[in-house]
Amino acid sequence: MGGSAVPITIDSLCDIEEIKQLKSRYFLFLDTKQWVKWRAIFTDDASFEGTVKPYRDADEFVAATSKWLESAKTIHQGHMPEIRLLESARARGTWAMYDWVEFPAPDAAGQRGFVGYGHYQEEYRKEGDVWKIARLRLTRIRLDPLFGRAPGYDLPPGRLLSEANDWLDGG
Repeated sequence: MGGSAVPITIDSLCDIEEIKQLKSRYFLFLDTKQWVKWRAIFTDDASFEGTVKPYRDADEFVAATSKWLESAKTIHQGHMPEIRLLESARARGTWAMYDWVEFPAPDAAGQRGFVGYGHYQEEYRKEGDVWKIARLRLTRIRLDPLFGRAPGYDLPPGRLLSEANDWLDGG
């Protein structure tokens, strides 16, 4: 990832934890389709690579992603982060990733989604007191297509799938 790191201190460990929580919100807001909150975790000038196409800024990326995934069920997970502070307000990180993207109906080729494995490589920037994603690069090691009809089930409200996406906001 390059660059020299900031010395490890209590403050730098707190910054690293804040970045981990930022990435957790990335996955939560994406999978629960909370697009306004998802947009807020990116800098205005954020750049994106390795996605469906490269995007110039966060507004374009969020608009395209929300439209593409509108009817999809998604599961995104990030694991084993390596986060390095480069300056007091700049950091880089790599996350092992897994995603499941499933659309309600197959396309013309019979594919209804995919399961992916790879890495997120990101740059973070602190704006005021808040860490945000300034650059995101998704690299995939494996991409398995999903074929056929999706299983015909929906979870009843309150059973695994919660209707409350904001229960942490109450403090």
